[in-house]
Amino acid sequence: MKELKAKIIDPVGLHARPATVAVNAATKFVSDVKISFKGKTVNMKSIMGVMSLGIPTESEILITCDGEDEEQAMEMISSVLRTQKVIE
Repeated sequence: MKELKAKIIDPVGLHARPATVAVNAATKFVSDVKISFKGKTVNMKSIMGVMSLGIPTESEILITCDGEDEEQAMEMISSVLRTQKVIE
């Protein structure tokens, strides 16, 4: 299992546009991809799940990938979120 703790730096938080890009990236992989915030964990392949977390700026999140392509999944998702300037 791969884990990434990250801080949300987008002034609007994890909003719809970057969340959609991250969800689209996550769905390309076989591994289970989850995002956690304030004790709640959701499937990162579900835009409704991710948006239900309501993650504001300056929040700490945990992304986990578990499965046969976990390494590639984590690289892609973290790259996408950094490119979108959502995480540090």
